[in-house]
Amino acid sequence: MDATRRRKDADTPKPKSFTAWWKTHADQDNAIGDLAREVSRDPGRPSRKGLPGQRTYLDQRGAVPAAMETLERAWTQYGQYKATQDE
Repeated sequence: MDATRRRKDADTPKPKSFTAWWKTHADQDNAIGDLAREVSRDPGRPSRKGLPGQRTYLDQRGAVPAAMETLERAWTQYGQYKATQDE
């Protein structure tokens, strides 16, 4: 790897984790924001468990189907965010 590429890679910030990304949406007045606020209040929420861990967390708490759909939408948006960060 040449010096220019190493310098560029070092200057590029790492994308946020899903949990960190999701917390930035807690102030939004929509379903993703609602779920982000609710989840962020729970000290037992999963971190770094990926989508399966997030699904299990919501399922164990008896989440309604709409909450699960919101999680899926949030995960898709997070994937789009990561794709722009990786470019």
